[in-house]
Amino acid sequence: MKTFGTLLVVFFISFSINAQEFKFEEETINYGKIEKGSDKERVFVFSNVGDEPIVISRIQSSCGCTIPKKPEAPIMPGEKGEIKVSYDTNRIGGFSKSITVFSNAKEGNKIIRIKGVVTKELSLEKEKSILTDI
Repeated sequence: MKTFGTLLVVFFISFSINAQEFKFEEETINYGKIEKGSDKERVFVFSNVGDEPIVISRIQSSCGCTIPKKPEAPIMPGEKGEIKVSYDTNRIGGFSKSITVFSNAKEGNKIIRIKGVVTKELSLEKEKSILTDI
């Protein structure tokens, strides 16, 4: 029985050493204060720091106002991948949304987030350019 337990521990250690693992440059992207209808796409960049390819099977957002796009090809060890996220900036007010990444990585499911505030006001620079173009 002791031998079986030792083999089991060795198996789990070797599995975790050779597992797929990714590391995100940022796990939360802050849009900050943005205007209604402005640029809505942001990109999460991650690296495969494991020994095996990472395959992202699907990505699920916490609501329909956030649309994530996963990489189609596996991310090889040492390479970088991108997850593009688009938020509906026509919704005024603060937001904080989570995106769950399902993959074959050691961690399994990874949660990344976006947050910010959508305002309806024009920035001073745009107001100034509008007034000076008259």
